[in-house]
Amino acid sequence: MQSFVAAVVQLKSGSDKAANLAEASRLIGEAADAGAQLVALPEVFAWRGPQSAEPAEAETVPGPITEEMGALARRLGIHIVAGSILEAAAGGPLPFNTTTLLAPDGRLLGAYRKIHLFDIDLPGRVTIRESDLRAPGAQPVCVTTELGRIGLAICYDLRFPELFRALADRGAEIIVMPSAFTKPTGEAHWEPLLRARAIENQCFVLAPNQFGTNTQGFANYGNSLLVDPWGKVLARGADDRAEVLTAHLDGDLLARVRRELPCLEHRRLRP
Repeated sequence: MQSFVAAVVQLKSGSDKAANLAEASRLIGEAADAGAQLVALPEVFAWRGPQSAEPAEAETVPGPITEEMGALARRLGIHIVAGSILEAAAGGPLPFNTTTLLAPDGRLLGAYRKIHLFDIDLPGRVTIRESDLRAPGAQPVCVTTELGRIGLAICYDLRFPELFRALADRGAEIIVMPSAFTKPTGEAHWEPLLRARAIENQCFVLAPNQFGTNTQGFANYGNSLLVDPWGKVLARGADDRAEVLTAHLDGDLLARVRRELPCLEHRRLRP
């Protein structure tokens, strides 16, 4: 991979889609002005509202949101990972939770449908059953770009190392993971798991997160992170504000880590 500046955008998205898109676009522009060639948005960045309204908010990929993000990528001349949106499933009652990668010329380079759906019950804190609302994806997605090989994951996928290893097997050098990680689980596991995924797969990991109490009434953790292949945190967000975080991704560092500690080549157990 080449060396370049990457950015993640931290947001608190609500049920006003136009306002969410305007804020995301503003912060993407801020990241581009800071020199970022790859900018990533968090999970469900474009709309978070009542569950009863979700079917009406789902749209196709490509569709209006990806076209708007593609036009922005083209205007700014950058790659954009457009967080995630509700993707209408052809012939299915439930939408997918889908992230997309847009090229500097606006083309849709790849779309990943979240495989692992978040079902959790923490008594007195939070209950979420994503599988009641979403259809699961089935395929890992890793895309060749001029910056390097980019793998895609979403939020709860973080707890399943086999997906990240599958991305590494497909040549991933950078893994982007849009998230809306909850505060209780984030306080316990967000940083250690992100650093572990970066270390064990010798990849840069970019994790833009939502922050603040959302429309469903539970708190997201914020603390968006960019992590290098040695597990070093390059940049960290706050837990209480929208912001842009940038870091220099050093392609020479990636090559050196993989050369000096070639653990990906030393594997004995393979699928």
